[in-house]
Amino acid sequence: MELLKTDKKNKVLASFIKILGLNRARIIAANQLDLAAFDQSDRAMYDRLVVDNTKIDSMVKAVKEVMEKDDPVGQTKSTFKREDGLEIINKTAPFGTIMMIYESRPDVTVEAAVLAFKANNRILLKGGKEAIHSNQILIDCWHQALHLNGLDTNWVQLLKMSRTETQAFLKNPDQKIDLIVPRGGERLIAFVKEHATCPVLVSGRGNNFIYVDHKADWNQALKVILNAKTDKISACNALDKILLDKRLPDLENKLIQLQKALHEFEVELVVDQEVKKVLPEEQTIENEEIWFEEFLTLKACVALVGDEKEAIQKINKYSGGHSSAIITTDKVLAQSFMEQVDSGAVYHNASTRFTDGGQMGIGGELAISTDKLHHRGPLGLEQLVTNKYYFFGNGQVRV
Repeated sequence: MELLKTDKKNKVLASFIKILGLNRARIIAANQLDLAAFDQSDRAMYDRLVVDNTKIDSMVKAVKEVMEKDDPVGQTKSTFKREDGLEIINKTAPFGTIMMIYESRPDVTVEAAVLAFKANNRILLKGGKEAIHSNQILIDCWHQALHLNGLDTNWVQLLKMSRTETQAFLKNPDQKIDLIVPRGGERLIAFVKEHATCPVLVSGRGNNFIYVDHKADWNQALKVILNAKTDKISACNALDKILLDKRLPDLENKLIQLQKALHEFEVELVVDQEVKKVLPEEQTIENEEIWFEEFLTLKACVALVGDEKEAIQKINKYSGGHSSAIITTDKVLAQSFMEQVDSGAVYHNASTRFTDGGQMGIGGELAISTDKLHHRGPLGLEQLVTNKYYFFGNGQVRV
């Protein structure tokens, strides 16, 4: 794709903001068609699907934030001048074409595309069939903005393909794709990794842990656990597993308090054998597989561990590498825990719900990567570029 000037890209985004505002009623009406056809029993997926005026406001805000940010393309990363006068400059450069495969969320159609476009990437959006009407109207808005500014609409494309057609496309794409980002559950990620023939950046899997140390402020621990578990169950930064130190003072009463607090939010508990002795009415963890699950529902595992070392081992074995937290008043212990836990975001005395580009000062995000290459954590504007080396010479040859 053509390398666009910053001013040109920002004019497209300004046009897009106006067009979103003019099409509010159409966007919401299209979303109502999607909602009417959706099975509301999947609460997490339904929550992601809803588009109302508040959601459109957040879309507009995301576009404005990206428009106001510096252009990530062409930024100098390093310079080096050899003794023979050859100058080497490393600069940021667009990826090229990014394919995004995601489920349910129409706001991703806006946020992913605006980030990709500002970073001068073309984006192919494969949204779920459950959001087809919402996504189509949002893509129409994109195409209007591009057309008004004299640009080809293939900068932002919506792919309408069945699962079988998507599989065939991944194996043998009819165009060059530089990066695929699947944003969704385990099945989607596994499907993309199995069939793709280009680099895949995994995003979306949570399965997040909180470890409550025996030196924790218990009231603080309850507050953090409740927020992390119940604030937004459909988010990949929501809490799934709660590990309590066996050395916690008055442990039995604390377990009962935790049970009561979570039950008030209708959270289903699944507990290990030791917790079961205190909370006999709760369901028992029957097999190891549940430790690998990301719930995305009002459900949580509660288990006891001997110390922070056992907690770290458990987290590193089972978690999705997304977010992990420790609740303790021991700052030295917290630092050690955070250094040893293999997660993209680690917390001391705070909710995992902050693993979000906007909350972290990055702004809008295309996804949250749980891979380690080329980036881990929120994929914001600055992470949607690669690099290129520029050599400036005067007839130099290698000898």
